[in-house]
Amino acid sequence: MSLVFVETIPYNSISSLLRKVAYGLATTCVLGTAVYIGYSVASPDNHSSKRYRNPELNDEIEKVVSSLKLNDEQLKHIMHCLEEEMNAGLSSETHKQATIKMFPSFVRHIPDGTERGQVLALDLGGTNFRVLSIKLRGNSHIELTSKIFLVPQSAMIGDGKRLFRHLVECLAEFMKKEHLLQSGICYPLGFTFSFPCKQESLASARLTTWTKGFSCADVINEDVVKLLQDAIDEKGINVKCAALVNDTVGTLMACAYKEPATSIGLILGTGTNACYIEDLDKVGTWNGDHDEPKQVIINMEWGAFGDNGCLNHIRTKYDEEVDLSSINPGQQTFEKMISGMYMGEIVRLIILDLLQRELLFLGHRDTYGDYKTPIYNRGGFYTKFVSTVETDEGIKFSNTRRVLEDIGIRNPTFDDCVIVQHICRQVSKRAARLAGAGLAVLINRMGKPTVTIGVDGSLYRYHPRFKRNMERSMEGLVNKDFKFKFALSDDGSGKGAALVACVAAHNAPELLTKHTREIIDDKTSEANSD
Repeated sequence: MSLVFVETIPYNSISSLLRKVAYGLATTCVLGTAVYIGYSVASPDNHSSKRYRNPELNDEIEKVVSSLKLNDEQLKHIMHCLEEEMNAGLSSETHKQATIKMFPSFVRHIPDGTERGQVLALDLGGTNFRVLSIKLRGNSHIELTSKIFLVPQSAMIGDGKRLFRHLVECLAEFMKKEHLLQSGICYPLGFTFSFPCKQESLASARLTTWTKGFSCADVINEDVVKLLQDAIDEKGINVKCAALVNDTVGTLMACAYKEPATSIGLILGTGTNACYIEDLDKVGTWNGDHDEPKQVIINMEWGAFGDNGCLNHIRTKYDEEVDLSSINPGQQTFEKMISGMYMGEIVRLIILDLLQRELLFLGHRDTYGDYKTPIYNRGGFYTKFVSTVETDEGIKFSNTRRVLEDIGIRNPTFDDCVIVQHICRQVSKRAARLAGAGLAVLINRMGKPTVTIGVDGSLYRYHPRFKRNMERSMEGLVNKDFKFKFALSDDGSGKGAALVACVAAHNAPELLTKHTREIIDDKTSEANSD
């Protein structure tokens, strides 16, 4: 027989337990109510955070952002306009009035990987300036030594001679370190000069306009190779500038050293430009011979596309404000919609517009009265911030929060981060689709079954979505019979200039021999006078 023991709980204990449970529930309700009231008070009237979780569902925000969106039909119209402008630039009759200048580069031979020799190169394309020593070993093998120098603001906007003297001082410093000075050898030099030029020969080009923040006096319409060589001779160093190449042509040449199918060069960085191989028969401005190969690389200078107003229908008020506040209003329209120098500023202007219209940073506007913070200042939102914001995945938005705090936005909410990322994505996507449309024109025009596009530039290298968005836009615009692929240039502008200079030195060795003899004679005369 089993015994069951039942423990009787005293009534007083039950009463005490119930009282504790009741007190706990009451306390929880009071705290919950307080939190809810506090949140409601802190939130702006008549605004619900859920309304902003998906910016595309907010009509006012989407109205702002939709002005950046381009469909395939719009892109096809832009492609048609671009090809018309290209033809105008290539025609001798309309070249002077054309906005896209389509300059022949005088580079006609594409490297095949067998080139040999030691060449120097200078690469000027922005605020950084590089000096390179390049040894071409054949079999597509290259040994490279380089050093980066800064171009001070005073040299970017001062007297032109000061700029070129600064470049040569850097060159001499580099050559001394590499034991190349006064070696009895005159080294051929390739000069990568990434600004619009009218090329008159392989080693002669006149600057047509400054871009990228440069505005040196007494350089426009002058032969920049001569200005550089004059500074070199003044310094008395053993170098002869054998070729001038812009960064886009250099990128094509450098990629072709390893990828012979490379037919397009593309720069997507501080600025943007493209070049491609054109048949000589289509180049009305060509004044050279028509020997084989009957082709020449065309430096498009496509950043000026739209300067005649043909892109006004897709420009936004933010594009117009960026243009008006730039150092070259009315110029480089296409570049200002694509390149790294301007992308961050477009994003900043949109953010500021939404902030002022109370569509962003709700409940925090009173804390943003400090007009010294970056968000209120031109250039305060760097293009690298666009890349950083777009790397965020998930709901933490740690990178976006850090960027917003860097520009003076304290304690951004989840909704703030969602909206800012949406803005960045739409601005960069528009840039990628425009670039893709431009490339589609070139691929369709050349009609080659397979084309490799050599690309360089920080925007292409570091933006997490740019390449993918560009390729997607091209898939619907390139003729289905043509295949294309991208090749990231490995130090393209420097290597490309060296390759062109190497070919030039091989074809005209007497120029280097003559220049070496002049240098030795000058040094001998100086020694005798001492």
